[in-house]
Amino acid sequence: MHENFDGIVKPNSPEGELLAAIDPARLPQHIAVIMDGNGRWAGARGKARIFGHREGSESVRAIIDTCARMEVKAITLYAFSTENWKRPKTEVSGLMSMLKRVLKRELKTLHGNNIRFQAIGNLYGLAPDVQAELAAATAFTRENTGMVLSVALNYGGRAEIVEAAKKAAEKAKYLRKL
Repeated sequence: MHENFDGIVKPNSPEGELLAAIDPARLPQHIAVIMDGNGRWAGARGKARIFGHREGSESVRAIIDTCARMEVKAITLYAFSTENWKRPKTEVSGLMSMLKRVLKRELKTLHGNNIRFQAIGNLYGLAPDVQAELAAATAFTRENTGMVLSVALNYGGRAEIVEAAKKAAEKAKYLRKL
């Protein structure tokens, strides 16, 4: 794992000392990141919320690169919950456009680094053009065997409970017929 940082982290630098102190055997195999606060971060700096989301996407690039170099097996980015639909339409539209743009821009890099992409959540609730971009990225990286990058979209605790209850009711109805 340490050799994956050659040429990036100087051995005798403070970062190099921190890297040397990491025991790869004690690293988590799956890291989850809740992407929250980007809009507030931008607002505190007098910028539009979408500016914060763009900056957040740059942080994500660094997180993915670092996790891949550290040989983490999986990373999940909680990117857009069902609650996010309550945001202004312009912000939601901007986020979806940015998602498509970032996927297109980063897809070859993900593939070149053997990272498998997948989207999770209620994807059918997303616009068809977003679904198509997610499907294309998934298909393009399907055979990759390295880290798995999951992006959670249109997910939420309440929605998951409702969906689980519906499935349980359907199963109970089916079992009663037997």
